[in-house]
Amino acid sequence: MNAPLRRVAISVLVLFTLLIVNVNYIQVVRSDELREDSGNTRVLTEEYSRERGSIVVDGTEVALSVPTQDTLEYLRQYPQGPLYAPVTGYYSLVYGAWQLEDAENEVLAGSDARLFTRRLTDLFTGRDPSGGDVVLTLDAGVQEAAMAGLEGVTGAVVALDPSTGAVLGMASTPTYDPGRLSSHDPADIRAYAEELGAMDADPRLNRATEDNYPPGSVFKVIVSAAALSTGEYTPETVVPAPDVLTLPGTSTQLRNFGNSSCSSSQEQSLIDALTISCNTAFAQLGIDLGEDRVREMAEAFGMTGERLEIPMRTAGSSIGDIESEAALGQTSIGQRDVRMTPLQAAMVAAAVGNDGTLMTPHLIDQVRAPDRTVIDRADPEELSEPVTPEVADQLQEMMESVVTEGSGRAARIPGVTVAGKTGTAQVSGDVPDHNWFVGFAPADDPQIAVAVFVANGGGTGGDVSAPIAGDVMQAYLEGQGG
Repeated sequence: MNAPLRRVAISVLVLFTLLIVNVNYIQVVRSDELREDSGNTRVLTEEYSRERGSIVVDGTEVALSVPTQDTLEYLRQYPQGPLYAPVTGYYSLVYGAWQLEDAENEVLAGSDARLFTRRLTDLFTGRDPSGGDVVLTLDAGVQEAAMAGLEGVTGAVVALDPSTGAVLGMASTPTYDPGRLSSHDPADIRAYAEELGAMDADPRLNRATEDNYPPGSVFKVIVSAAALSTGEYTPETVVPAPDVLTLPGTSTQLRNFGNSSCSSSQEQSLIDALTISCNTAFAQLGIDLGEDRVREMAEAFGMTGERLEIPMRTAGSSIGDIESEAALGQTSIGQRDVRMTPLQAAMVAAAVGNDGTLMTPHLIDQVRAPDRTVIDRADPEELSEPVTPEVADQLQEMMESVVTEGSGRAARIPGVTVAGKTGTAQVSGDVPDHNWFVGFAPADDPQIAVAVFVANGGGTGGDVSAPIAGDVMQAYLEGQGG
């Protein structure tokens, strides 16, 4: 073979080798990346050519796919869009899937391993493939009461079944219409997304799970638990409650809300300190207990900084770094670096209501095949046991006092004993305080635990968040015939 032919042959061989390498690189190495690329029209066309499964609450489809006459054969719809948007999220041509639409995409799209038999049957029968349904633990009445209570404010509500960890309600405001982000009109999708992004508080953020906030006096439940768990304190133990507490090693003076006095004697029982939410008493109590006990109790309740999956991933909750006794005093009243998600706050209340056992929160009750056959069902799991049943009983007694005689009166429900704790958290000098309430009912046999968070509500947890919590708990109890 002469030199020119040899060079041509070598060039062809090199080009062919490069072609094989490139094909394998695209089909093997980059396959997942290209498949998940929202700009891949072939993938989009394939996805929209099959019926996506539904998201179901109390037997009603809150997200479903309907046939169209478009190139994309199915359109995702949300009949009660804004009510469930914080949970369902959206399924968008432009922005992909969000919230449950993303977390449960494999089930809804029909690619989940649990649907393999169905896919195999579809292949042999020629039946159009379709996705499975996700049935949620949410209670429609709770969700409606929670969203109604948050109307006009920025905030969140989480309600749990204390005995199972099932999420009964998950509300976040402001809210939005996921249907507009899931249309077949890219221009309108982008315009609506820009509108949402320009708002002071982006409605696409689920404030119940995706962000954390200073909890203020809600954290005093954890400090109370740490004290009672030592065996050295009871609800009747008298603790210091000065009008002003100078934090150790500093000239910083910590005062009570509104510069009030907790007790004319400068001391009071632990139950009274929680009932009226005495800052100086709990700051000193935390200092006396020490960082290790406060931190260990917070972590036992779930404040480890780690993310949960419910199945959407949540932000972490933690008490942050504590570099001194002065910092510990501020931490002990839920300020400084303490951060909680509303979900975590509800978990604290649920654990107390469940005799000291904290159940893992979960949103999905069951997964169904396209023929409505149940292929998976929730199995409640214990997450931790932060306190003993005896300590839980003492905390219940103290939290009942908060609602019957103290700062949480607005959460009372006629004919039902409610246990709870208010919280008012300072943010900065120019910004109104955050307002919180956590609680459960009935106090002697808890069916629902709730956390209400109102960002920059401008009042107190007792007058802003407690009434919302009362309405949410009452809606559930009445719906259960209680």
